[in-house]
Amino acid sequence: MPQTRRALLRRLAIGQAEGRAPSMMGAVVRGGRPVWTGARGSVAGEEPHSDVQYRIGSITKTFVAVMVLRLRDAGLLRLADPIGRYVEDTPVPEATIAQLLAHNSGLAAEPRGPWWERTAGELRPEPADLFGERPQRLPAGRRHHYSNTGYALLGALVERLRDGEAWGEVLRREVLEPLGMRRTTLRPLMPHADGWAVHPWADALLPEPAQDTGLMAPAGQLWSTLDDLCRWAAFLLRGDERVLSAASLDEMRTPAVPPEHDGWDAGYGLGLQLVRRNGGRAGGAEGARSGRRLAGHTGSMPGFLAALWVDTEEDLAGIALANCTSGTAIGAVAGDLLEIVADREPRIPEPWRPLPGPLDKDLLALTGPWYWGANPFALRLRADRALELVPLSGPGRASRFRAEPDGTWTGLDGYYAGETLRVVRTEDGSADHLDLGTFIFTRGPYEPAGPVPGGVDVEGWRV
Repeated sequence: MPQTRRALLRRLAIGQAEGRAPSMMGAVVRGGRPVWTGARGSVAGEEPHSDVQYRIGSITKTFVAVMVLRLRDAGLLRLADPIGRYVEDTPVPEATIAQLLAHNSGLAAEPRGPWWERTAGELRPEPADLFGERPQRLPAGRRHHYSNTGYALLGALVERLRDGEAWGEVLRREVLEPLGMRRTTLRPLMPHADGWAVHPWADALLPEPAQDTGLMAPAGQLWSTLDDLCRWAAFLLRGDERVLSAASLDEMRTPAVPPEHDGWDAGYGLGLQLVRRNGGRAGGAEGARSGRRLAGHTGSMPGFLAALWVDTEEDLAGIALANCTSGTAIGAVAGDLLEIVADREPRIPEPWRPLPGPLDKDLLALTGPWYWGANPFALRLRADRALELVPLSGPGRASRFRAEPDGTWTGLDGYYAGETLRVVRTEDGSADHLDLGTFIFTRGPYEPAGPVPGGVDVEGWRV
């Protein structure tokens, strides 16, 4: 709506003016396509358009993570495997691939030597050149510690398991081309923005170098455009089976490390930052804990800032790009663009439709009320033979379950994530009770004849 578009443009204009960015671009994606784009400032004397490249910094890590998950889905590795099994001469051979993806391997944040983002990659020609005398700063698996060097190892992992092919070529062939992202590259292509530093006490500019960072490139090398990042946001929201399974994409958005700061307002999945925001309103720690859940990444390289956030519940994404080294809260701009639309034009639910047939009557017979002790729950049937367990009164442990080939179900979230749900049947084949990770659910509350652990008082319920 016009009022929403004006609010979006105003937020972008405030970000560019107060952040003193030579140029800033923004976009909102909904329903798998961009629904708004905007630009302020200039590139080479003209207002930038959505095909102008900007450097996107650590958003690069989201692409690397997708390639690693593709290798896992192809059976070429397990996330629990130690990186030393595949990459030689690593200082943390026992750190797992999952720990590297989630930044809890304990590796140093930066490589040794001068500021890697402003110096040529030739200064570190071999993997051993990335690490100093104390490469591991924390015990592996204990705490979140952001590590650019960890993603350098993940890039080497991709090359090792793709028969020595450069990770950038693997990315182009397996990810970028299927998604139509032809303007996302390792080196800048015209037209592109130049990177600038802005003087802290004067409105003056200084050019920033755009180095090829060599072995550190998987941590932040990529250049992209607003158009291409809209395609990437649509992928992160809705998936694309040609690139990555929906289950693996959901795994990337699942917290993999403990919360940071006071309360759950920031965390990390597998290659994705996870944050909570209070619906665009200032709200402090309590608001952050109850606010909107976003996944994505921010990025910075000398001369550039970038941010991309997605909200799967609203099917929305916000993107912001700027060509300045610092001064602009780019993550807040992208998040605010998303929330302006979410607050002013909430998502209209998809039309309800019945399950695709034929209907499995045995599964339908499982639905309805079940009781864990005296606590009532409902079991609902979803698409693809999936089940959902929800409490009917008071607090309770809800979870979704994926159907398995052996007739059981596996929990996908909440307390029962990874746990097995099985139906225990009587001799005539009818469902007797549910066994969910040793928790027994019966058709009635504490049925005397039911298989309730510890038994039920023979006199039953009383007043």
